Amino acid sequence: MLSGRFLLVTGAVVIAFLALLPVFGLLGEGLLGLSSGNASLRPDGLLQIRGTVVLLLGTSLMGGVIGTTNGWLLANCRFPGRRWLRIAQLLPLANPSYLLAATLVDIGSLEGVTISGMGWGIVVMALTTYPYVFLLSTESFTICGRRQLEACRSLGVGPWNSFRRIALPMALPAIGAGIALMGMEVVNEYGAVQLLNIPSLSAGILEAWRIEGNPTGAVGLALITLVIVLVLLFGERKLRSRSRRWSEGVAGGESPAWELNGWRAVAAQALAVVPPLITLGIPLLWGLMNWEQLATGLTPELLLLTLRTLGLALAATLLAGLAAMVLAIAKRWSQATWLKSVTFLAGMGYAIPGAVLALALLVIGGPWQLSPIVLLLWGYSDRFLAVNKGGIDAALERLSPNLDEAATGLGLRWPAVLRRVHLPLL
Repeated sequence: MLSGRFLLVTGAVVIAFLALLPVFGLLGEGLLGLSSGNASLRPDGLLQIRGTVVLLLGTSLMGGVIGTTNGWLLANCRFPGRRWLRIAQLLPLANPSYLLAATLVDIGSLEGVTISGMGWGIVVMALTTYPYVFLLSTESFTICGRRQLEACRSLGVGPWNSFRRIALPMALPAIGAGIALMGMEVVNEYGAVQLLNIPSLSAGILEAWRIEGNPTGAVGLALITLVIVLVLLFGERKLRSRSRRWSEGVAGGESPAWELNGWRAVAAQALAVVPPLITLGIPLLWGLMNWEQLATGLTPELLLLTLRTLGLALAATLLAGLAAMVLAIAKRWSQATWLKSVTFLAGMGYAIPGAVLALALLVIGGPWQLSPIVLLLWGYSDRFLAVNKGGIDAALERLSPNLDEAATGLGLRWPAVLRRVHLPLL
């Protein structure tokens, strides 16, 4: 048992080290710039910081409300089309924010409407990132608080009061994790903020690095980005620890459902269909308006590039998922405080903008002569490790430690507990 746990902890430490290595390189470059006196904030740096913070707060508020509301409606209410609308909430994840912004700007220019500024940026980012909150909150709403919600129904308490007084407090950890993931997407977004003329740290990093030829300035802005994401991760962790609720597994069943009829059902359908309809409908509308132009661009080279991209995406998803599982299970089975801190910091790769992460990996991988594919998969896995780990952590938080103690008391080792207890409940 001890040797098995030792291997698990060792694997988690190795994964965390590889995930944090680019961060260490970034910090080293920043300290080098400070020691040489070359590190300084660009003239428009304060404007970029302010733009990023405003975009972050606005997107978190709007996306959090949309994701939580639809999570509750589609998990605990019954109305026509609910099953299909629940699937539709995942569609915005297939549409990058820069694509939605580009099609909006183009359609707006044809109609004589100016699509630009912070308000449009908040709408675009919220509509393309709210599924993070939806996915984590709807799972929490589905499983947690079944007995409490049944008591509410027996006392004649409606769905709104049950949501506000029972379900929402119990789902706060999952909602907080989703909002933290949304915030990381916002901080790292480049294409959409450029198209909508929003000053942001991500745009400033690339401008300092590629246009002005000032890598030290780019590193300085990246460190500020790192601090913002650290605050997001730390807040999500504290929220989860203060609002922990456990589920005893499948015995709890699903939460009760409220039947919605008449105008209530229509309102629920509208709330659930509008966000994915806008997110996917606007690019499709643009595609129909420009079909001839798109048809001329469909070449065998494009098909080959698409297949290569899908292959890289599948490989990175597998690597990030396995790494996140090892980190989450190691943190659950080990009582060491240092290991919990290490696994928490392992998600910091998501804080580094893609361009800066690529530069850091090139600097690290150059002496080792690593192939570009290895560096690319390393970077992808590092960027999206936090996404996988956040969902797994939120799910494991609902499983009582009593389940682990009972399983180990029956002589099961951690791989068997993972396979026979954790994975079926996750």
